[in-house]
Amino acid sequence: MSNLLAGAPAADKIREKIRSDLSAFKQKPKLIALQIGENPSSEVYIKNQAKQADAVGIKYELRKIRQDAPEAEVFGVLDALNEDETVTACIVQMPVPKQLNHKRIAETINPAKDAEGMHPVNLGKLMLGNYTIGPCTAMAVMELLEATKINVYGKNCVIVGHSEIVGKPLALLLLNKFATVSVCHIATSERGELADYVKMAEILIVAVGKPGVIKGEWIREGAVVIDVGINRVGDKIVGDVEFESAEKKASYITPVPGGVGPLTTAILMRNVAALFLEKSKKGN
Repeated sequence: MSNLLAGAPAADKIREKIRSDLSAFKQKPKLIALQIGENPSSEVYIKNQAKQADAVGIKYELRKIRQDAPEAEVFGVLDALNEDETVTACIVQMPVPKQLNHKRIAETINPAKDAEGMHPVNLGKLMLGNYTIGPCTAMAVMELLEATKINVYGKNCVIVGHSEIVGKPLALLLLNKFATVSVCHIATSERGELADYVKMAEILIVAVGKPGVIKGEWIREGAVVIDVGINRVGDKIVGDVEFESAEKKASYITPVPGGVGPLTTAILMRNVAALFLEKSKKGN
């Protein structure tokens, strides 16, 4: 039976550290969240962001933009936020309407106000190992790995999923720790090699968004399994890994829900606090 890697304890420590770091300042950081159109799936995240911001002493403000807003209008709002000295950081809630390009939106945000760490400048710092902020979910995975006290140095780490917000930045973060990293994706599966990669993983991170895509029988004995996937199946929320069978073989495994999720928003707040502290050091 494996040890459960719940995200709440690590999230509590992060929030405590943020409160401590900000306690010396009369002025508090301000996070602006932009919601473009109405999307029920983002409402839960928005409420959680507002709650956690309040808990650590960060001002949180939600601004809404109409569903059919053209790129020029959205960029205009972001440009104004970039110039507003009272705004510490901003985040654009995903998903965005189809007429908008989320990558162009990320590039428009001032990297010094990039709450999600997704601007090319911040991703470049991540690649060089010279970073203070990073993509929230990828950073949450690293926090969970640290909680195991297992040194990733030289370990075979397999990431299933190569998205810009999880797989790709996570590969860089693990490489910075000298892990031996393999990244699998749809082409790996189409070649029939996904199971082979999973079986050699001492550390397995899965972020696909497909329930049960990783079979429990593939899990290496004693592996650390971090399941980023959140999928609704009937009235249940499940991950990308077959939990019951994987739990019997893994040394550590994240529950879904309750694993990576609770940490992600805490990392977002840590990013905002880090941007605020960095700006304060510069005297701006």
